[in-house]
Amino acid sequence: MMKAFFFFQFPSLTPEATPRVHTVSHTHTHCNSGQNNCHARTLLLLTSHGVFSSLLFPMFFFLFFFLLLLNEIDFWKQRLVASVHEKSDLLMREGGYTNAACSSPCIDEGVLDSPPKCETFSKVSIIPLVFLIFYEVSGGPFGVEDSVKAAGPLLALVGFLVFPLIWSVPEALITAELGTMFPENGGYVVWVASALGPFWGFQQGWVKWLSGVIDNALYPVLFLDYVKSAIPSLADGFPRMAAVLALTVGLTFMNYRGLTIVGWAAILLGVFSLLPFLFMGLVAIPNLEASRWFVVDVNHVDWGLYLNTLFWNLNYWDSISTLAGEVENPSRTLPKALFYALILVVLGYFFPLLIGTGAVQLDRELWTDGYFSDIAEILGGVWLRFWIQGASAVSNMGMFLAEMSSDSFQLLGMADRGMLPEIFGKRSRYGTPLLGILFSSMGVILLSCLSFQEIVAAENFLYCFGMLVEFIAFLKLRIDHPSVSRPYKIPLGTTGAVLMCIPPTLLIFVVLALASYKVMLLSIIALLFGFMLQPCLLYCEKKNWFRFSVSSNLPDGSGYRSINEV
Repeated sequence: MMKAFFFFQFPSLTPEATPRVHTVSHTHTHCNSGQNNCHARTLLLLTSHGVFSSLLFPMFFFLFFFLLLLNEIDFWKQRLVASVHEKSDLLMREGGYTNAACSSPCIDEGVLDSPPKCETFSKVSIIPLVFLIFYEVSGGPFGVEDSVKAAGPLLALVGFLVFPLIWSVPEALITAELGTMFPENGGYVVWVASALGPFWGFQQGWVKWLSGVIDNALYPVLFLDYVKSAIPSLADGFPRMAAVLALTVGLTFMNYRGLTIVGWAAILLGVFSLLPFLFMGLVAIPNLEASRWFVVDVNHVDWGLYLNTLFWNLNYWDSISTLAGEVENPSRTLPKALFYALILVVLGYFFPLLIGTGAVQLDRELWTDGYFSDIAEILGGVWLRFWIQGASAVSNMGMFLAEMSSDSFQLLGMADRGMLPEIFGKRSRYGTPLLGILFSSMGVILLSCLSFQEIVAAENFLYCFGMLVEFIAFLKLRIDHPSVSRPYKIPLGTTGAVLMCIPPTLLIFVVLALASYKVMLLSIIALLFGFMLQPCLLYCEKKNWFRFSVSSNLPDGSGYRSINEV
């Protein structure tokens, strides 16, 4: 799920297959003599580097989570001992005995070794939720420069005002309606399972989780691509691998410590990322020329790059739904947060484009990734350039935190619904899904060792597949269950809901049609793996190899026991 909306440009990819992440150019080494020896040395270096990194990353990663698990075991052990003491004190008091050594208040814990209910953990309030959505969807205006290069200032500005009406608003409205209709973790997985059955619900969860993990594996690498100019040793080799690992582990630990920490970290990072553009707007006022905004040349428009830039910078509004069970009063908070985040995202794109295109002379070839930092230096000096570059770097951290939260709580929600083994539903002492974080982080670490290219492009294909299923589920729930309580309901009837879904659906088919055959093949392989994985889990349940159950804490889950009954 590409929350950052940068462009990660690979020479082998066509524009329509390019994901929305941003990177800097890499220096290529050429051998002018001794080509055979050079190629042999290069092959040996790459082979040894790949083997070393493939061993180093999992080793340190598993060590980190082994320590976390030991910490969790020690915590629950202490809690169990304390509960036993409290129960013993209660029994002695009821029997007329006293124990001077046990003077703590008597609290009946019920089942002594049961984890605390999710209601005991802090819920996410509206402001942190807005910034979590902001990072799920955007992360800032970094990467939108290609819209000017592709179509010029006027179409770029109009696009970021009109395109949200075609795509972002329908997706956000559907998220608000279904997220309040099913105020539980799992989000779109629960929607699809309720409308189309557990098989398609599982497929939705698989493709969304896979795309999210692929997406998240980019952010530590992209962060280092920004800072390596200041610290050249991080450009390659062991220092770079160690830095990627350290950054991934550090951000993962923040997710482990709780959504409250992640939410407030998103606020701080979001403010830091957006503030330099406000300063740039102030210093740009004397240089603004309105005529520059209306430049358009329809005969020289790269429509593929233009639509791709708009599409990948204005989607993933449904990602926040996987955290609905952690939101404070979701029936009211979630729709409001989506509304405020929509305004923040659109203004966060439109305002920098307005300033950048109006304050400097137009040269469309210069409008590539990172050009905002060049504009900042022209208008405000080197200090503003460094600020925007720093904002671009830390924005990747915010996107990692938001994406990891969404992915891990999605697995927890699937376990609560009996789609994954029960152990995925266990929480840490901070209320976070420990095993969900473990699996999501493991995928990030492993993918950090690989070359993404078509794999990342396939992520976009999988996202489009997931959205098609989501639209179908939304309409089916409207038709089959019109009278079910919906705390927030889109003010449209069935016909209006169908009409609302037509433009984004057509857009999805355009994106799918533009994908290369290699991307289609990788995506089909990923889908087929999901088709096989769900029956395998059913077989494991039948053989009692894993325990599956539906949580009694769900609004409608108390009567379910099995994945077959969801």
